[in-house]
This record gives sequence, structure tokens and C-alpha cells, in this order.
Amino acid sequence: MATTQLLSTVEHRETLPERYARPESDRPRLAEVATDSNIPLIDLASPDKARVIAEIARACRTYGFFQVTNHGISEELLEKVMAVALEFFRLPPEEKEKLYSDEPSKKIRLSTSFNVRKETVHNWRDYLRLHCHPLEEFVPEWPSNPAQFK
Repeated sequence: MATTQLLSTVEHRETLPERYARPESDRPRLAEVATDSNIPLIDLASPDKARVIAEIARACRTYGFFQVTNHGISEELLEKVMAVALEFFRLPPEEKEKLYSDEPSKKIRLSTSFNVRKETVHNWRDYLRLHCHPLEEFVPEWPSNPAQFK
């Protein structure tokens, strides 16, 4: 059954399911991880769009991620999105099964890990993937071509 792949449908256990246990050699060595309090912070409300784009490119090359401020999404909307997500993941397994798929190209799918068909060890998470309108339809002044950030 498809939902047996999902963590949100598995009963709490004393041990980790085998398909989620990475060999020790593949696990992160957290004692060796350097902490950095200088995570790039990008202000999307800046009038200097060229500078913002350059900051995003630099953050992607240097860190691989960044944090944004002044993105224009209200706290109220963020709280509503989180509430809906929580409500979804609390649905009975039979309801969630309707959206389960291990096909990466599906526009809407509930799954675990990235590619359950090819991975030998899965990531410890469930997610609901929703494709939406391309970014450029909503913020045309921002480039959406990833090649620009290389």
C-alpha cells in the first residue's frame, strides 16, 4: 500500500525503520560542522534590484542558501499556510493516499524523500509538492532564469 511509505502514517516506534537508516559512513559528522552566524540576509524590498540579484547570486555560490526579509508575505498568511499544512498531515491515511505518488514529475504529489524508486536510503520526512504558476507571472521585475546566477 502506498501510504506505508509515508512517515506520517507510521505508528511511533522504538527503532528507526531500516529504509531510513543511513550507514554510519554516510551520516553527517555534526562535531565537524562549522557554525556561522553570518547567513546571508537579503532584503527584497531594496530599490537596488541589481544589487539584490548580485547578493542572491553570491549567497547561492558561497552558502547555497540565504534568508530573506521584506518578502511581502504577511505573518497572517504564513500562519494560515502552516495551519493548513498541519491540518493536511493530520488527515487519515486513506485521505492522504489519494495524493501519494513516487513519480517525481507529478504536479501534485505527497511523498517521502526525493526519489523513493532509486534511493537506497530515504530521507526522514514527508512532503506535499504543489507546482504553481511560474514565478515570473507574479514578480516580472525579478529574473527567473537560474543560469543568471552562475
